[in-house]
Amino acid sequence: MEVMRTPQEAREFTRHHRRAGRSVSLVPTMGSLHRGHAALIATAAARTDVVIVSVYVNPRQFNVASDFEAYPRDLEADSSLAAAAGAHAVYAPLDAVMYPDGFDTTVSLRRIAAPLEGAGRPGHFDGVATVVTKLLNACEADVAVFGEKDFQQLAVVRRLVADIDHGTAIVSVPTVREEDGLALSSRNMRLTPAHRAAAPVIHAGLQAAVTVLRAKRPAEAARQAFHGVIRAEPEARVEYVSVADPLTLEEIDGPSDSAVVSCAVWFGEVRLIDNLIHGEPRRS
Repeated sequence: MEVMRTPQEAREFTRHHRRAGRSVSLVPTMGSLHRGHAALIATAAARTDVVIVSVYVNPRQFNVASDFEAYPRDLEADSSLAAAAGAHAVYAPLDAVMYPDGFDTTVSLRRIAAPLEGAGRPGHFDGVATVVTKLLNACEADVAVFGEKDFQQLAVVRRLVADIDHGTAIVSVPTVREEDGLALSSRNMRLTPAHRAAAPVIHAGLQAAVTVLRAKRPAEAARQAFHGVIRAEPEARVEYVSVADPLTLEEIDGPSDSAVVSCAVWFGEVRLIDNLIHGEPRRS
């Protein structure tokens, strides 16, 4: 497993393989890898000859400094999981490489980054768009693979790549879940036993909302169905639930054949996000 620390190393790695006729994919992560990341890596390995996994805890997408400091970091464990899942190299740049003295550029999107996570976490998607642009530029991969659990992030990346004519193909992978429906996330490790037992209510609420949409009922009825399920769990606190167009993330009012139902729900001090897709999402 090769570990690269600079954009120059990552670029030369990709160009070396491309000169040999091999295709390259990138799986961007913030580390703390789990089975969900392994599914992304396996998808990348099935699409291309060579897989790079980036591991970088990006300070510019955290709204609370203590969350950034507390984020788990274990490059050795992450490299082992990545290799076992089919990766060939890890790109793990340092902060001084990613944001050197004098760094003065921000990549920003407007409409698609404004609602949902963008509304509650000002500047979050500026940080995401900036770091993703730098990772794509450094690794020069043919394909980049993202999970659908962070659906708005996926939509932002698709819009970004399309708007700047980057050329990297963006591939999405369905959310990987525990047997009880809870979406895999590094944040799950911070749940208390009581909150972990309660957290599957999120998936149950999303399923209830999608059932309403499949019955051709209005989006507001789907939102109410979600709230009805969550209200039965006293440990859960809803920050938002959305029924939106999967391409634009604009809220839907009436019935729809295609929608993404997404939410943010708190359990104590832990904030979890999740979504379910209704119908076949349109692509830009």
